[in-house]
Amino acid sequence: MGLALLRADQALDVKPHPHIGLSTVTYLFDGEIKHRDSLGTELVIKPGDINLMTAGRGIVHSERTPENLRGHPTSVSGLQTWLALPEDREETDPAFSHTGRDAMPVIDADGASGRVVIGSFDGLASPVSTLTDTLYVDVRLKPGRRFPFSAAHEERAVYILSGELVVSGDRFAADRLLVFRPGDEITIEAGQAGCHVMMFGGAALTSKRYIWWNFVSSSKERIEKAKEEWRTGRFDIVPGDEEEFVPLPTG
Repeated sequence: MGLALLRADQALDVKPHPHIGLSTVTYLFDGEIKHRDSLGTELVIKPGDINLMTAGRGIVHSERTPENLRGHPTSVSGLQTWLALPEDREETDPAFSHTGRDAMPVIDADGASGRVVIGSFDGLASPVSTLTDTLYVDVRLKPGRRFPFSAAHEERAVYILSGELVVSGDRFAADRLLVFRPGDEITIEAGQAGCHVMMFGGAALTSKRYIWWNFVSSSKERIEKAKEEWRTGRFDIVPGDEEEFVPLPTG
């Protein structure tokens, strides 16, 4: 998300919209977003915090610029990642958790700094709980710094937020997602300007997932049911944000 520069007459206004069958992970580097959902949650996420929203059988939420920042130039930058749920938990009750940046273990090594946002990494464990084996690590590397990414997780990837990353002699610029083969021992290295990356990992899904709009499921029929439920107003409303919503896409 971003970096988006909003003028004084602009604001982020993602109207209430539904999800099923996934968890959303929202993590900011800059700016603030007010989250509201159909569970009655209302809070502002700030840089370094994490919002973990598990949709399960269905949730509705909105994401907006907080009232105190409206009318002022602002910037927003962050990542939102979708985590598929295990097949036997796709219809779990919806849930929401917020974890502040100070609760996350800090990476502080020579030339490397960051936080373990979700999961366990290099002896550090985040307090954030997920339904599957998940790794989410925010790392900044100084120029030339090498950093190991062990093969402990079945699936691994790195997203380059800024700077240049070197892997096995190959150089990659920002805004690239690198996916690694299972079992390969990987060492990432920062280029001459250093780099900022998010490291991802976790267990592979045991069954196929279908995605349509904001709906994720192992069943096409379940997605069709969710479409009809949203079209006919059978999802829960978002308290305090009842006047607007995102219509079901056509086609």
